[in-house]
Amino acid sequence: MKYDPLLHVVLHEPQIPPNTGNIGRTCVAVGAKMWLVRPLGFEISEKQLRRAGLDYWPHLDWEVVENWDALASRLAEPLAHGRAWFFTKTATRLYTTARYEKGDILVFGSETNGLPPELLAQYAKQTLRVPMRPQVRSLNLSATAAAVMYEAVRQLQPPIE
Repeated sequence: MKYDPLLHVVLHEPQIPPNTGNIGRTCVAVGAKMWLVRPLGFEISEKQLRRAGLDYWPHLDWEVVENWDALASRLAEPLAHGRAWFFTKTATRLYTTARYEKGDILVFGSETNGLPPELLAQYAKQTLRVPMRPQVRSLNLSATAAAVMYEAVRQLQPPIE
């Protein structure tokens, strides 16, 4: 399905198929396009990926790119205008303080490594975090992506019907 997406959700080197499938399902729910930046820790045809988003996968607008540079060339305009948000537990700014706009890019790192330090340094003013207590090392990637996507949707009125 091709349309003008509400958001662009980028998974940088995702490793766990069910997380990617669940994020894909949420993308369909909110009208976002999902981008997968290689290398992937799984094959797109993996049963776990399809099972997590099975009924929704035919409706998902998604694309795989070879690396960050390929993605940056495809999404050059929003990147150039500071409309990309990079999520990391090391950020000081909360995800709820950003003012999201239609077409924004939400960038999430891999489940085990997060985002590369060079990306975080390059876009330091655009890093955000979802709060969590110190007893938790990290949040599940699909839960984090869903929380962020729905905060963006909340801000982008009118609501999805």
